[in-house]
Amino acid sequence: MKIPSAIRTALVALVAFFAISTAARAESGYVTLTIYKAGWIIGGSGGSGVLEFQGRRYPLSTGGIDYGLVFGGSKTVLRGRVSNIRRPSDVAGVYGAAGAGLTVGRGARGIILTNQKGAVLELTGRQVGLMANADLSGLAITLK
Repeated sequence: MKIPSAIRTALVALVAFFAISTAARAESGYVTLTIYKAGWIIGGSGGSGVLEFQGRRYPLSTGGIDYGLVFGGSKTVLRGRVSNIRRPSDVAGVYGAAGAGLTVGRGARGIILTNQKGAVLELTGRQVGLMANADLSGLAITLK
C-alpha cells in the first residue's frame, strides 16, 4: 500500500513537531555534590548535595561503588550543570563512569555523566586526599 506524498509529508512534519516540542520542554539546573570516597581494590563512596531547579532547592544523597585499582581516601566537591531534565526526580538514578586519577593533597576534577533517564551532569571541582584510581565506578543519586 502506497501512502500519498502529501500524507507522508504531513506525518513526518507531525513526528518532527512532537520530537522538537518534547526536547524543548527539557530544562536545566545546577548541582553541588560532596562525595567521600575510600577503598582498596574495591571502593565505596557516599555523600550529599543539592539540586537547584526552577527556583527551588532539592536535597540529594549519593552512594556508589568502584572496582579496579582503587587506593586511598578523598573528599571531592563538585559543582555544575544538569541538563535534559523535566522535573527534579529526573536527576535521580545511576550514573556510570570509567576513570583514572591521582590525588596527593589537592587536585582538580571534571566529569560528565548520564543516567538512564537522559539527565546529563557536567561537573567540575576539587578533590582533597590521597587517592590513586583506575577503575569503573557507579554513582547513585537519590532525592532525599
